[in-house]
Amino acid sequence: MKLSPLGMRAKFLPLTAAALLCVTATDAKPPRLPNNVPVPEVFSPPAGNILPEKLGDTPLPEPRPKLSGDPDNSTVAGEASKPDAGAPVTPEKAPLPEQRPAQSPPSENGKESPGSEDNSQEKRAPAPLPAPRSSARPSATMPAEEIACRKRLVSLGVSFEERPSESDPEGCAVPYPLAVKTLGKAIDIAPDVVMNCAMAEAVARFATDSISPAAQAAYGEELKSVSDASGYACRPRNGTTTLSEHAFGNALDIGRFTLSKGTEVDVVPAPEEKAAKFLADIRKAACGPFKTVLGPGSDADHTRHLHLDLAPRKHGATFCQ
Repeated sequence: MKLSPLGMRAKFLPLTAAALLCVTATDAKPPRLPNNVPVPEVFSPPAGNILPEKLGDTPLPEPRPKLSGDPDNSTVAGEASKPDAGAPVTPEKAPLPEQRPAQSPPSENGKESPGSEDNSQEKRAPAPLPAPRSSARPSATMPAEEIACRKRLVSLGVSFEERPSESDPEGCAVPYPLAVKTLGKAIDIAPDVVMNCAMAEAVARFATDSISPAAQAAYGEELKSVSDASGYACRPRNGTTTLSEHAFGNALDIGRFTLSKGTEVDVVPAPEEKAAKFLADIRKAACGPFKTVLGPGSDADHTRHLHLDLAPRKHGATFCQ
């Protein structure tokens, strides 16, 4: 029986596929491994400082060309080298970025707070200037207002003595101080108190116009003297670094009032009823002629004396407590 070409192909294709499978199976056998694996040699690191040329034949890297801007235009190895004409020139030091100006923190609504400006340069507050009163010094001739003040003291019957000017590195200063001995013809002050003239006049008028009438109303007596008094003292206010008005001879502390018949009224936290009314009337009357009035109940530093001063306040304000 004679087969066609298509029939011949169909007859031999299975035989060819079987042969290929046999060849593939033969090639897929695992390779044979040696029984003993050679152990790699281990070399100990060289000890000590051995010259590089003795360590082996490791090739040295080629020298890097010197960058543009070298003063001697030489390479690392000492040979001249020129960069490519088209190569970019790299500076030796990269420029530092400009410092960003400080900005004010944003406010609660997310916007910058008012006045947020360029604060790249630190703004420092100027050193505080000395207070005018601290730098006050006496002049060659006494000012007209000081002369006029002394004439008024004489008319009020105040006895006083001139004292040398007071000044201190701490800032205390009284250019024209007085040592006051009496507050009028019949009112003494003990011991003598150093004050400026304005304070002496204010105290003398207050003693005559307010304290003596209050004593007459409460006890039927006139004011004879004030004592345990303190005037000029170069010191700050208690618990602060601010100078006290005492540092300018501008304050007076009174601890006791003595009346014409011998009655003594001490400034204390809890006086008896008549004394309490007398002291309360005095403190009320003092608020106005004086700019600061402190006493028992104000704070722990004024439990046993009445503090009066002429502290300069804005718009003539007073502090009475």
